[in-house]
Amino acid sequence: MSLFFNAETKRFESTLLDSKNNRNVFLDVRPVSDENADPSTDRLAGLQGKGPHAFSNRVGFPPLTAREAFVDQSSAIVNAESSNMVYESSKPIYIVLRALGVMPYTRLAKGESVFALSSPAMFYCVAFFILLTIYLLFIALSRIEIVRTLEGRFEEAVIAYLFIVNILPILIIPLMWYETRKVASIMNGWADFELVYRKTAGRELELRLRTKAMVIAVLLPILCSLSVAITHVTMVDFRLLQVIPDCILDTITYMMGGYWYMTCETLSTTAKILADDFQKALRHVGPAAKVSEYRSLWLRLSKLSRDTGFATCYTFTFICLYLFFIITLSIYGLMSQISDGFGVKDIGLAVTAFCSVGLLFYICDEAHYASFNVRTNFQKKLLMVELSWMNTDAQTEINMFLRATEMNPSSINLGGFFDVNRTLFKSLLATMVTYLVVLLQFQISIPDEPSAMLLHNKTTLS
Repeated sequence: MSLFFNAETKRFESTLLDSKNNRNVFLDVRPVSDENADPSTDRLAGLQGKGPHAFSNRVGFPPLTAREAFVDQSSAIVNAESSNMVYESSKPIYIVLRALGVMPYTRLAKGESVFALSSPAMFYCVAFFILLTIYLLFIALSRIEIVRTLEGRFEEAVIAYLFIVNILPILIIPLMWYETRKVASIMNGWADFELVYRKTAGRELELRLRTKAMVIAVLLPILCSLSVAITHVTMVDFRLLQVIPDCILDTITYMMGGYWYMTCETLSTTAKILADDFQKALRHVGPAAKVSEYRSLWLRLSKLSRDTGFATCYTFTFICLYLFFIITLSIYGLMSQISDGFGVKDIGLAVTAFCSVGLLFYICDEAHYASFNVRTNFQKKLLMVELSWMNTDAQTEINMFLRATEMNPSSINLGGFFDVNRTLFKSLLATMVTYLVVLLQFQISIPDEPSAMLLHNKTTLS
């Protein structure tokens, strides 16, 4: 054991010397590979420092004694079963999404999440999707027939198309099937993070987000069903057979927003806890070693932040575009009716527009807030560290930490398409205004039917 850590210390010193010569910073916290290890070693063994995925997170610490190593290994085995605080906090949302056929993941006995095509969860999701698709096909055909036989004004035709667009969230289900494997990897990454955090900070990662998840899982389906009922009552004839699938699709859309909210809230809360623990750790002995430990933790958290966007990039790209389309049509329907006054039909349009704008704003705002806490807020904590009392090694570690936060972006990006932040929300609103102006100009250029008939009669008489 001592030989292993002595070799690790020499490797770190040589890397630090190379960084001074090349003006680069050592940012590698990848697992230490072992060519002679058994490839079947599980994830827990890697976190304990064994196997091909052994993780070295004690850079700067003295080698462990035999007794300390035994106690550390025993506590890691005992705590492995409870290293699912992040999953348990968001579990109510995952349960609702799986009930809606969205996330066919499977939880193994040892607390690991996997995606398997032959699992019971996948069979249930496929059956649910087939039944819902057949149901929606009959409804879609009737709605298309209504649009084809519509002989009203232009804005009425646009509003009729709104009910056809409401069927599009059915695509979220197969998109999430494709991305559930990456979501399960994120769950396992959080479990690994909790184990490393416990070994570094000496306590559990206390998120206290379970109540929020329960409220979201209970209230969102109720509010979605209520908004759909209001829309159908005020805009078309209320038909229960057409309301039920719309309630399901709206619940899927907004529950995905709830999943996004909880994921970003978990990142923000964890970043705050990590920053506070880092400041407290610097007040005790061994600041250089502590900075190295918390740099490793921050790099893991930064990777989880980036992977969050990539794990659901196609699903949330589709959701953002869908919400943009719904908001544009709803606001146009409201603005086109201003000349006739605010009527009962406008209540449904107002509810749809308000809910869609709120969901789009929360998706962008929560991602912006999470990125800010993971990177910018942590950089502020580092810049406020008093360096005068620290030795040269500690000051070098602080500078390496700052360079790590600069060279590792923590923004939530949807697969390289765009960053999810408040700038995205502003850009979508600006684009929406452009489309609204075009639609309103097109509406103005089309004469009303009574005016057109009067002009035709005058031309005939003359």
